[in-house]
Amino acid sequence: MAQPAREPAKGSCSTPPVHTEDAVTSVHPVDEKLHPSRLVPAALQHIAAMYAGVVTPPLIIGQACGLDLAARTRLIAASLLIAGIATIVQTIGVKGFVGNRLPFVNAASSAGIAPILAIAETSDPGRQLPAVYGAVMAAGVFCLAVGPFFGRLLRFFPPLVTGVVITLIGVTLMPVPVGWAQGGDATAADFGAMRHLALAGFTLAVILLVQRFGRGFLKQVALLVGLLVGTLAAVPLGMADFRALTSAPVAALPAPFAFGAPEFHPAAILSLCIVMLVLMTESSAGMLALGEICDRRADARTITRGLRTDGIATLVGPVFGGFPTSAFAQNVGVVSLTWVRSRYVVAVAGATLLVLGAFPVLGAVVSLVPMPVLGGAGIVLFGSIAVSGIRTLAEAGLDDSSNIILVAVALGAGIIPLAAPTFYAGFPAWAQTVLGSGISAGALAAVTLNLFFHHLGTRAGQPAPALKSS
Repeated sequence: MAQPAREPAKGSCSTPPVHTEDAVTSVHPVDEKLHPSRLVPAALQHIAAMYAGVVTPPLIIGQACGLDLAARTRLIAASLLIAGIATIVQTIGVKGFVGNRLPFVNAASSAGIAPILAIAETSDPGRQLPAVYGAVMAAGVFCLAVGPFFGRLLRFFPPLVTGVVITLIGVTLMPVPVGWAQGGDATAADFGAMRHLALAGFTLAVILLVQRFGRGFLKQVALLVGLLVGTLAAVPLGMADFRALTSAPVAALPAPFAFGAPEFHPAAILSLCIVMLVLMTESSAGMLALGEICDRRADARTITRGLRTDGIATLVGPVFGGFPTSAFAQNVGVVSLTWVRSRYVVAVAGATLLVLGAFPVLGAVVSLVPMPVLGGAGIVLFGSIAVSGIRTLAEAGLDDSSNIILVAVALGAGIIPLAAPTFYAGFPAWAQTVLGSGISAGALAAVTLNLFFHHLGTRAGQPAPALKSS
């Protein structure tokens, strides 16, 4: 994602900092402290780009675990709070220990959703989240342990492997918005009713129209506009539930282990450690890309500090209701698009997320969005994840027959749980947890085949393609 040298557009926020009479040294764009008139809108733009992604994991996981509106609201608030703290630590940092000190956003990643749902499905009712949180905390410890040496492992995760995994994330999650579009509750009498499908289709149409005819900031927040308009359309139809607003406290910090003490199951831990490797690869890609965009190269120490932040956030997050934390690629895109490279802009965005998390009533507003509306928007959101993976694969050298076979088999392994949910029914419980997630199964297949084709039996295998941001 290297950016060609260019002159900033007229009126762009990338103009050189204005020097006072006392200032004698120019400030690097990453360390520039913008005037509030420029800083606040730029920060809000980052919030708009990431907000839907931050609340998606708690919405999906909370729904799958059978949580009521109040519990889902707490889950959303916790996700926002952890994202805010992680982003502030990442951008401001403690020099030499944590934080890459780049305009880098950290939050709960959608990559962990499918494996977490697999863990929930194989856990006893009422004990799904404790099993999930135990595995997430172990994945955080794994990240902290592997992070300092991860640079040596990147050759095992070239774009060929990460592209397969990212594609599978989008593909395996697609049944989720389809279920939402039908009403969300498969046991309800009106599941799949035309009014649900019509509302989902209307939301999708709004997003497409804004994306087609919108300009500037409006176009960038097309997803949020679709959610808002779709929810407003649901109100007169009686399809919006306002109970969460009346029950949610105005201000409250998440209570430790509110969903139960963590439980540690080996199969669940293995599944999320695999996902954590993918998330670490994505974070490393994001840091390398931002280093090029911001003209501040991300060296091994920068990546180590950044991954250490991921690990701490993933380890501590479950205490309050958080999930695996990683980079948000869409915010790397915002920096590239707007050319606003100040890390303080993203720090303010993180502070805003922290405030939103400290006021659960704001999270309750998100809970008002009806399931069919989320379904219409989810098709765009998860579809775009698959597109990111396809774009990564396009850069991975698919003109080589070995690579084609690798991708074909890995995608096939990842789609098996989606196409035949009972395929692994005869396997041991631990194998069902690992292989029952298309992401874990596809990742294992991709890594194994990459070793077979490009590492084993070669004297000095071909160098892995440069890691790219997805």
